[in-house]
Amino acid sequence: MQSEKVIQHIVSWLKDYADNAKMKGFVIGVSGGIDSALTSTLCAKTGLDLLCLEMPIHQSTDQVTRAANHISWLKEHFPNVKSHWINLTPVFDSLVDVLPDVENEESRFMSLANTRARLRMTSLYYFAALEKYLVAGTGNKVEDFGVGFYTKYGDGGVDLSPIADLLKTEVFELAKHLGINKEILEAAPTDGLWGDNRTDEDQIGASYPELEWAMAMKDQGKTANDFEGRQKEVFEIFMRFNRANKHKMVPIPVCEIPKELK
Repeated sequence: MQSEKVIQHIVSWLKDYADNAKMKGFVIGVSGGIDSALTSTLCAKTGLDLLCLEMPIHQSTDQVTRAANHISWLKEHFPNVKSHWINLTPVFDSLVDVLPDVENEESRFMSLANTRARLRMTSLYYFAALEKYLVAGTGNKVEDFGVGFYTKYGDGGVDLSPIADLLKTEVFELAKHLGINKEILEAAPTDGLWGDNRTDEDQIGASYPELEWAMAMKDQGKTANDFEGRQKEVFEIFMRFNRANKHKMVPIPVCEIPKELK
């Protein structure tokens, strides 16, 4: 990949989009992960305003530290960057307190994890409306169009997606080229929705390079029967997530009324 040319292309695309929309800049949630680190750096390189939000909800210390360090690094290199610390933990806890108890604790746990992402989305759009900014998405190609590993109307609720045509390995390549902090480059990818250190691979059961391979095989029309051993296992994992999360990756279905009924 021609890293510098790809970076220039994305930065120009971001700036043109914001200028055409008559918006002043971007707002982004910085999590301490590689995707938000790359996206925020690309937004900063436009020269337009960039507001970085830290929005911890019972967050693990290392994630919070990486996010803070990255924002400090951005501010050292780009004068157009500012930030806010928004502690959403009491908001989240207050919501949990008023919700009714349920019998299925596993389902409740998953629902509350997604609720974290939706609280953050709400906060991002508050500042976007206040400052006339665009909400920049941080999803990569495998997450957004392969396994659907994001929260619908949470981190999937954005105005534009600068890195959604980049595979995860390409995200790391560009981040390294830009000199993003080593601690972020070396951290295992995580969605940060559980308040612990579980990784994306822990949740999915496959690494991003494996998922990228499976995505390419699906695009070639392969099926699980074409593989054996670990390859077959990975392909089946990919397809299971792809099928289950298809509703996130296609337009919202609309019930069209026949003309003769109107």
